[in-house]
Amino acid sequence: MNQDPRFQGKHYPVNKIIPFSSVDGPGNRTAVFVQGCNFNCRYCHNPETRELCINCGECVKSCPAGALGMQDGLVSFDPAKCVSCDTCIHICKHNASPRIRWMTAEDVHREILKNVPFIRGVSVSGGECTFYPELLHDLAVLCKRDGLGFLLDSNGMYDFSEDPAGLLPVIDGVMLDVKAWSAEDHQRVTGCDNALVRKNIRTLGERGKLFEVRTVVVPELFHVEETIVETARAIRPYLAIARAQKHSEVQDIRYKIIKYRPMGVRKEYQEMCPPEDAYLKQLAELARKEGIRDTIII
Repeated sequence: MNQDPRFQGKHYPVNKIIPFSSVDGPGNRTAVFVQGCNFNCRYCHNPETRELCINCGECVKSCPAGALGMQDGLVSFDPAKCVSCDTCIHICKHNASPRIRWMTAEDVHREILKNVPFIRGVSVSGGECTFYPELLHDLAVLCKRDGLGFLLDSNGMYDFSEDPAGLLPVIDGVMLDVKAWSAEDHQRVTGCDNALVRKNIRTLGERGKLFEVRTVVVPELFHVEETIVETARAIRPYLAIARAQKHSEVQDIRYKIIKYRPMGVRKEYQEMCPPEDAYLKQLAELARKEGIRDTIII
């Protein structure tokens, strides 16, 4: 994954930076999205963030705005010319996007500072943000120095119990995706095992760093009710720890139940059916019965 020469000098692939977001954590925040993910979720709503561009150049000749070019055998991107028509994404056969800026933590931090004082904090997502733990560490230090909250939106495949990059001391918390509860279902949804995801619920919960868990509801794909109930039971022991937090983004553990919608997904998965709103309300009630009072549907 990290063979691109632009990784040298602590430059990392940033897919986009949303200056103001109200759906990526508490309050008004800047949301940073990196490129690359080790899951292959069948319902992924932004599959173009899964892989890094392989520099085949197929998208360059099709860009109507001339925002893409080739330089030293690599696809280059000029954001000033881009009109966000998504032609390059539709053409790409590799679940990638050429619209990447290679940025250091300092570069990203400078972009974030443009939004102060109108933001409360920063959330880093993807792709999968923990692909680049050194970026997260350095960016968190810079943001916390400026009094900004700092959250990660992660699929849970970074081992927070080992924490080789030293993330836990410098971040406020993690918004953790629970794709499915059983190992079999998780393999069906993502192509990966979920033992580490479940371990991270314990690690983050014990250390007061579990801000939120999220499940996208696709009834025909996995055992949804089992996932909701077992996930709620898994996070329940750590509610008191979260509620005891002071001067932190984490003050309770939220369960966000997300309705699958077929927009943006790959063609082969567009036939999966969105769940009924009444069913989502039933799922939310299951979580609340297990003691997760901060349960919301989106």
